[in-house]
Amino acid sequence: MLVLSQDEEDVIIGIDLGTTYSCVSYWESNWDRVDIIPNGQGHMITPSVIAFNPENGELLVGAAAKNQAAMNPTNTVYDAKRYLVLN
Repeated sequence: MLVLSQDEEDVIIGIDLGTTYSCVSYWESNWDRVDIIPNGQGHMITPSVIAFNPENGELLVGAAAKNQAAMNPTNTVYDAKRYLVLN
């Protein structure tokens, strides 16, 4: 959690790093609700997947990484939280 304070108004940003999907939300001290920040495609959740393309050095995150996982399984990481528990 990240707390930003500006002129006595607090903003709290929360990041949920889920095993399957992740999201980011925020709350301002003068609100009575939490809002989820949409990703670049306008979706409220993002697949928790990253991939690296060794041919061109491109790093893919979210849906782009998930969509190419079958073609590039060696360089695609998903379920990373499950690996943390094993160690």
